[in-house]
Amino acid sequence: MEFLPDPIRTILAFVVVLGVLVFIHELGHYLAARWRGVHVERFAVGFGRPLASWEDKRGTQWRIGWIPLGGYVKLHGQETAADAPPEVQAAWRRGETFHDKPVRDRAIVVAAGPIANFALAALLFAGLFATVGQPTTTTAVGAVMENSAAERAGLLPGDRIIALDGQTITRFDQVQRHIQPRAGQEVEVTVVREGVERSFRATPLARENGGRSVGVLGVATGPAEFERLDPFSAVWAGTVQTWDVSAQTLAAVWQMITGSRGTDDLGGPLGIGKIAGDAARLGLASLVGFMAVLSVNLALINLFPIPVLDGGHLVFYAAEAIRGRPLPPRAQEIGFRAGFALLITLFVFATWNDLINLGVVRWAAGLFG
Repeated sequence: MEFLPDPIRTILAFVVVLGVLVFIHELGHYLAARWRGVHVERFAVGFGRPLASWEDKRGTQWRIGWIPLGGYVKLHGQETAADAPPEVQAAWRRGETFHDKPVRDRAIVVAAGPIANFALAALLFAGLFATVGQPTTTTAVGAVMENSAAERAGLLPGDRIIALDGQTITRFDQVQRHIQPRAGQEVEVTVVREGVERSFRATPLARENGGRSVGVLGVATGPAEFERLDPFSAVWAGTVQTWDVSAQTLAAVWQMITGSRGTDDLGGPLGIGKIAGDAARLGLASLVGFMAVLSVNLALINLFPIPVLDGGHLVFYAAEAIRGRPLPPRAQEIGFRAGFALLITLFVFATWNDLINLGVVRWAAGLFG
């Protein structure tokens, strides 16, 4: 996409990324519904007037809307008998309606969407690791910060750290894990410099990070190296990477909730479009990597226990399984209304963040300044 003008590239990248992620998410719901014997009335990607529409031999209508901001799967008998008028119930295919199925089957159908996004992320990461290679950070010191513990100890760029306190080190993240809990404690750093092994004594300085004090050595790693993996190793590494991204994302969300981290990074569609365009400019590998990370985020968001989202439905089904009967309709209605209001609030807030980060608010203020 490098040959396209920036606005066109950004729009095209946004449409492709979001379209693929939404399609895979809804495909998860669709395949699970087919597996559990639920008829799917409509499979839609995008909203608004359909650009294309057709019906398959099973009676499922497939639609592509002109607004690429989501999608949905319409399950047969998705509404309860109490909500459906008699003429609608008369047209139901008995045994193929969603609400006729036991709570286990309904939970499988709902959970399949996020699971499909997790699976897509793992496969995208695996594809990158098998073709471009898995990035690995060596223990070679790329830079030494001024007035840092490393500088005071005598470390130099080009040194390769091989051990800390006698423990063998092979990756830079091992350096971080060893140093962070040792603020103010002397650490023996063993390096190889010009083929000769040397040992230094360094006392990591304390720095605030997320409301807690962590040790900092003051070194930066050199350029990342890429190692191509065989297919089996790539799939395993892609799965591990998906888990790591999920854990990091949940940790960031928790920090926002507890107030130990700001909400400036919370973005909406405009921010996603901007990042997609930037990734497309850097090349296909960057765009695929961004798509994998965004797929993880989409899965996690949908699993949040907010009514209207998949996670909210799963909470209702869990309550139904425990109680032996569904929650009262009034309770579900209140939950859905509250969940919808919360989503709208988050959407507006995220869009406002996008406008600020993209400089639109500053530009608009300048017009009236």
